[in-house]
Amino acid sequence: MKLVIAISGRPGAGKTTYAKEIASFFNLRYVSSGMLFRQLAEERGVSLLEFHKMAEKDFEIDKAIDERALEEARKGDVVVDGHLAGWVLRDIADLKIFFTAPLEIRATRVAARDGVSYEEAFRELKAREESNKLRARLIYGFDLDDLSIFDVIFNTNKLSKEVISETLKTLISKFIEHRASG
Repeated sequence: MKLVIAISGRPGAGKTTYAKEIASFFNLRYVSSGMLFRQLAEERGVSLLEFHKMAEKDFEIDKAIDERALEEARKGDVVVDGHLAGWVLRDIADLKIFFTAPLEIRATRVAARDGVSYEEAFRELKAREESNKLRARLIYGFDLDDLSIFDVIFNTNKLSKEVISETLKTLISKFIEHRASG
């Protein structure tokens, strides 16, 4: 059976960390829409925030990234990590998991991860989220505040990384067992 897991979440909530861990643990391929977005920004010589602004005017940027995510999902045995992964793969993904945390917590994590000030991380996260919401609505009609399509939502501020990791492994293992028996 080909397993497809879509991982979405707010920037800095831990979606990439958990997506990579799930892919490794279950021996699945890992595809990151965010990494592709960052690579394209770097290739064009612009900052991530500038590239978000460019994508607000050039919808082909998001469409190309999302089409790649769809292609990879159709192959199966993959974890696709991206802000829109759950929505874009809603009809393909076997499991859709969303990660969130309060903005202040996420800004603290991003500041530490990226070596920037808390204020800079906070401003950038806020701007990125607004850009993501705008583009999702304009391009696809998605409401990124409507999380009803997700099977599971984790607030990564509520539990330790170890507890979330173990919960994810158990959840996915039980899903696989259930699917195999049914």
